[in-house]
Order: sequence, then C-alpha cells, then structure tokens
Amino acid sequence: MPIPRLLVVDDDVQMREMMTRFLQQNGFIALPCHSETEIRAALESGRIDLILLDVMLGDENGIEICARLRDGQDVPIILVSALSADTQRMAGYEVGADDYIAKPFNPDLLLARVRAVLHRARRSASLVYRRRLSVFHFAGWRFDAKRNEVLSPDAVQVTLSQRETALLKVFLANPHIPLTRDEIASALDVTKEGAHPDASGRGIDMLVGRLRGKIEPNPKTPRILRTERGVGYVFATDVRSEDV
Repeated sequence: MPIPRLLVVDDDVQMREMMTRFLQQNGFIALPCHSETEIRAALESGRIDLILLDVMLGDENGIEICARLRDGQDVPIILVSALSADTQRMAGYEVGADDYIAKPFNPDLLLARVRAVLHRARRSASLVYRRRLSVFHFAGWRFDAKRNEVLSPDAVQVTLSQRETALLKVFLANPHIPLTRDEIASALDVTKEGAHPDASGRGIDMLVGRLRGKIEPNPKTPRILRTERGVGYVFATDVRSEDV
C-alpha cells in the first residue's frame, strides 16, 4: 500500500511546519502549501490522498477554496480552524469537507482524524474504481454495470430497482468485507441530513431484504448477502470482474 500523500495548507509558517513535521514523523508524506494556487499545482503534479486546509488563509478563505475544489476533485478535505462554532462547522460540511478540526487541537486527535478519513476514502475509492468495470460475476450471477442488467445462473434477467442496483454495486465493490449500515448508507450517497427513507438503519435493512429476495435461492437462509452479527452485512462470495 502506498504511503499517503497529504497537503498541509496554512498561511502560518510555524503551524504549517509543525503539522508537516508531525505527520512526517507518523509515517505520512506531508507537503506544505499556503495558497489555492499551490494546492492546484500539487494536485496536477501527482497523487494527493488528503488535504488539511486552514479556513483563514490571509486573503483567501478555506471554505470557499473547498467549495471550488469540490467542483472537480473528490480528494478528502479536513478543514482546520480557530473558529469552532457550529455554524462554521456546518458551513464546512455544506461545501463538501470530510471533517472539521478546531484549533488548538491535540496532535493525537489530528492523527486519528486523518487516519479515519483516509480509511473511509480508501473504501470509496475502491467503489469508484470497480464501477468503471462493465461486468461482474458472482455465485453464477452476471451483472452488467453499464446496462444495469442482472442475469441469474439460469440466464433469466432479474429486474432490480434503482436503489437495489446501487446497493448491489456497493457489495460487488467490497466482497468479503463486513460493512456497517452507516458505511452502506454513505456509499449510497445518503447523508444523515437527507430525507431518503433508506438513510436509516431500518431502511438499509429493508433494502437488503429486497435485494436478498431477488438474488438468494432462499432469502431466509442467505448464502450470498449474509448478516454479520454486531457489524452489518457482508457479501460472502467471490466476485470476478471484467471489461467488455
């Protein structure tokens, strides 16, 4: 696994150097920046796995930069700010920030937040990568991701709803990996503030039940889409993918 490459964006030289040095000492490649221009240059020159972005950057505003980056980038962003009011945090989340840390902060807390966001991002990146592949095979089934067509082992086409199809894609991207209901909801692009009925744990359970009813020989004793006690669900079969 490659060493994560982080951008540390702060116009305070001492803070920037302290954060950069601390992250380097903890196993990351940390690159210092102080402006949006430098951020974009770094993104164009190589892989960046996460951006630590200060909200107050002299004449620039980190929240506005975050919003502009979100127009063409899905790199994880953690906003860092001396402004800790809920309104400031919500402003950051509304423009697509993945987390928000208030100054002054415990360095160990920063490290834990960075690792947590990177962990979530790796799963999301895996999902995006696999979605580019056109055909999946599992337990005798065939799923054409470009056409959203599902064929049973008997070559019978099975109709899935849009939400069932999205859920199947989540599991196909993560075979043999136990997923929590929150992780499934996140992968389905459902936020806790969203009004979609599938956002709740109960909604995820119902959606899983409907998918089981279509791909399991016996939904009451599932062999493909199993319940993982104390966690959530696991796609308990091998998945083979191919480009066509």
